[in-house]
Order: sequence, then structure tokens, then C-alpha cells
Amino acid sequence: MARAILDDKLWSLIEPLLPPLKRRRFRYPGRKPVSHRAALTGILFVLRTGIPWEYLPQELGCGSGMTCWRRLHDWHRRGVWDKLHRLLLDRLQEADKIDWSRAAVDSSSLRAVGGATKPAPIPRIVAKKARSIMSSRMRTAFHSLSA
Repeated sequence: MARAILDDKLWSLIEPLLPPLKRRRFRYPGRKPVSHRAALTGILFVLRTGIPWEYLPQELGCGSGMTCWRRLHDWHRRGVWDKLHRLLLDRLQEADKIDWSRAAVDSSSLRAVGGATKPAPIPRIVAKKARSIMSSRMRTAFHSLSA
């Protein structure tokens, strides 16, 4: 059997950070919501393998790729994903499992304080009216033809 993506020890750390699932109303039929653990397993599978969300294998029992993507989007919007990331980084740091010599930080990761001065605004170019190619005699001739 394949190794589980999300073991029980890791799940016990992550579970308290996740918001409670919305309660289903009894009157509304439909599919039951996918559990947070199943959704997170699907998210981790897609992030690890790099496959598109729509190709998430149904055999994993994680729901559809769109379900996992929506859950990730919701967690990111609520700040859950950042808390989860911080928790895991702290645990790895405590266990001395992070190799900081391979880390790279650039302006896409951090704000560049005291960076370059702001460029001046570009002046707008006003459109100039082009001169007519018809002479005044031609205009009178065309005017008289149309009348």
C-alpha cells in the first residue's frame, strides 16, 4: 500500500487551524461536503505532483479537483493557509530540518524598502487633426454633385 500523504500525527497539528465545515440543511439534498482531511490530501497531491486540478484522481477519495481548489482558495482567503505554513515551518525549524543555505529572497518575496524613485508620469499625446487631402475646389465640386 502507498504511503499516506497526510499521516495522523501531522493531521492532529493541522486540524485545529481549519474552520468548521458548514452544516448542511436537512431539506436540501445533494452531495455531502468533502472532509477537510480529504480535501487537504487532494490539495497536497496536486501541489506535489503538479497535475492540473481537473486531473485529480477520483480513486484518492478527495472529491473533485475543483472542490479541493475551492477549499484551498477559501482557506487562503481566510488566512488559514498562512497559519498552516507558519506552523509547519516552526516545526521544521525546531527539528532542524530546514536548510537555509538553499533559501532565496528577492523583491517578489519581500517589499523592497527604499527602492528606486517613482518615475514621472508620462505626458499624454493629444491627437492632432490631420489636414484634409481634398482641396476647396474638390469639396465644392463634390457638394454640387450631391445636391
